[in-house]
Amino acid sequence: MSETLLDLRGLRCPWPAIRVARAIREAGAGVAIVAVADDPIAPREIGAVAAERGWRFSEVVSPIGAALRLIADQA
Repeated sequence: MSETLLDLRGLRCPWPAIRVARAIREAGAGVAIVAVADDPIAPREIGAVAAERGWRFSEVVSPIGAALRLIADQA
């Protein structure tokens, strides 16, 4: 599985969620998205976008900071 890293630091909501929504639309099969955002509201909004589109997510630590890792649900 390949990963796409989205550096969303410095963007204020709703921009991180909008960028994640675009990345989900453009993601191919077998791609995970790692989204790093520093807006305190971003994890909640990114999680909502992921769930709405049938993706699951978990908190991870990336090389550039705390992040959410999103993966398309296989169900």
